Amino acid sequence: MQVGFFGTGIMGTPMARSVLRGGFPLAVWNRTASKYAQLVTEGATAPGTPRDVAASSDVLISMLVEPAHLDAILHGADGILAGVRAGSIFVDMSTRPPSEARRLAEIFAKHSVAVLDAPVRGGVGMAADGTLMIMVGGEKAAVARALPVLEAIGKTVIHAGPTGSGCVAKLAHQLVAVATVEAAAEALALAKDFGADQAAVREVLVNGATPSPLLKATSEKMVKRDFKPGQPLWVYMKDVVNMDDALAGTQRTYPVAQAAFERVRTLNETGRAELDQSALYTLLDP
Repeated sequence: MQVGFFGTGIMGTPMARSVLRGGFPLAVWNRTASKYAQLVTEGATAPGTPRDVAASSDVLISMLVEPAHLDAILHGADGILAGVRAGSIFVDMSTRPPSEARRLAEIFAKHSVAVLDAPVRGGVGMAADGTLMIMVGGEKAAVARALPVLEAIGKTVIHAGPTGSGCVAKLAHQLVAVATVEAAAEALALAKDFGADQAAVREVLVNGATPSPLLKATSEKMVKRDFKPGQPLWVYMKDVVNMDDALAGTQRTYPVAQAAFERVRTLNETGRAELDQSALYTLLDP
């Protein structure tokens, strides 16, 4: 099964390397050629244009930051759609709103190509180890065909439902993550406001009913007031935008998530985007 990979940046490069390590022939493209040079020395090919990559691939993977970056290489004489093969599969592994997944599915359906939205959870280290969690939306048959490639990239692959469901699952995960950080901030602010020992209260939190690696890490940083970035706040801004997109035109509200995301927006708009996510605490205790 030949794999084509678009976007060999910070996350894309180790993910593409995992594809190679899994034994799949790999063709790569990036608008900056130097970013895939090392992959070529490791066995990948670089046909030259997105069209050439698409023409030679059974499974196409995109790991581009913005939808506009993908749109820029979809169309035109050298674009993906000019070379894509009927019966192939296009997998978008970037974090997108569900509407974007549905839009891509409509575009590729005209070329008899199945689309999977498959955002990932995990950072560069997990990408390098091939242990990412991958949340997939799309037709079951397409997921089954692409599964060997996805399993080379991630340790856990979860089919969340039809087109757009991978994006929904990623947004749901981020909803819980940001709510966890905000809840930890409020709990520790409560401890300080009423004279309790914050470090002791933190021990209660991490050993109580809702322990998690995220709660443990962020609450420790809050107690120490160490807001040097592990995961910077700006990472959540894509989720803020995706939540806004998902809710546009609906009457639905998700009060906890929307309130927490609004607090993320506040820190980003006041010049604190580079601080760690635990800096949500500073809105309660400057």
